[in-house]
Amino acid sequence: MLELQRKDFNCLTSYAIENISSINVDKLKPFFSNLPADPYLAGNYRFRRLSHFQISGRSIIKLPHRPLYQPKQYNPLLGDVVREYAELDDELIKLADFQRMILEFFEFCELCSTFKEIAVHQIRTTASPEQIGKPAPEGIHRDGVDVIGIFSVNRERIEGGETHLYKSKNDSPVLNKILNPGEMLVFGDGEFFHFTSVINAISKIGGVRDVFVLTCPGLGSPNDK
Repeated sequence: MLELQRKDFNCLTSYAIENISSINVDKLKPFFSNLPADPYLAGNYRFRRLSHFQISGRSIIKLPHRPLYQPKQYNPLLGDVVREYAELDDELIKLADFQRMILEFFEFCELCSTFKEIAVHQIRTTASPEQIGKPAPEGIHRDGVDVIGIFSVNRERIEGGETHLYKSKNDSPVLNKILNPGEMLVFGDGEFFHFTSVINAISKIGGVRDVFVLTCPGLGSPNDK
């Protein structure tokens, strides 16, 4: 497997890691402080919002609200559950840095998908001295989309949270990478399984891992049942 930039990206064989210096993560960080708790996971360690967007040229059009749905074959933990999450903050969506992130991701999507729709999951995973945080509680998995991007916004007072890509669930990972703020990992969901290891707090006040997970297209609808 090759770590490549966009111009050399092959949807069937490669993944890409970009350090997007044009995005100021400090402008994105404040919007992770008011995320609602994910009501579908026990432990109160993950917080989340979700919105869908249509891309038309260089324009980003917010789509009407819809829930999240994945079949059991993709999510053994929460598959076949219709999940409702609050929409992303309007002020976040207006930010040029946020829109730049979506358009950077969509350039990969144009190479690998015919869809013009992007789902953006805004996720904070927390850890404390008493409790680990699980960025991927469903284990090694696929999402059932064409392309996935993980953009790191913030890591504070934690260790762990290493993202892995696999060609199959039984193989050793072809990528082991802690994504640092400003880095985006992009890969074809049909070619790689993915997983992110648990995070542990290294401070008494706890720590956080803040990411945007982008998918092209969105992760299904209840009508897929």
